[in-house]
Amino acid sequence: MNQVFLYTDGSCKGNPGPGGYAAILQSGAHEKTLTGSEAQATNNRMELQAVIAGLAALKRRCQVTVVTDSQYVATILNGGKARANRDLVQQVRALAAGHHLRVQLVAGHSGHAMNERCDALAQAAARQLVA
Repeated sequence: MNQVFLYTDGSCKGNPGPGGYAAILQSGAHEKTLTGSEAQATNNRMELQAVIAGLAALKRRCQVTVVTDSQYVATILNGGKARANRDLVQQVRALAAGHHLRVQLVAGHSGHAMNERCDALAQAAARQLVA
């Protein structure tokens, strides 16, 4: 079973407001970057969209380590209850069910190279909507 690292981040210009997300998949020497945006979103919705994009891009069952700075995402992935964003939480859980998942929570804006990359990509995706 392939080992994959999924780095994620979400960003909003206002909360709610224009939002962007980024996911970077790494497996060995291979890397894939995914970004997207929504005109009206919240930080938590964008964080979840990043996870959805990353998991949806996987073509086969994998051992996935999701690296996030979002306590919200970590709680959801570890089986916590969701009061909001149930539509996205349902998608995340359906996609995650096909993989062996592990969550690694990192401190945001602490110099973690991949988290910083995702943050920059997510912010850029959100900025495109307000430019």
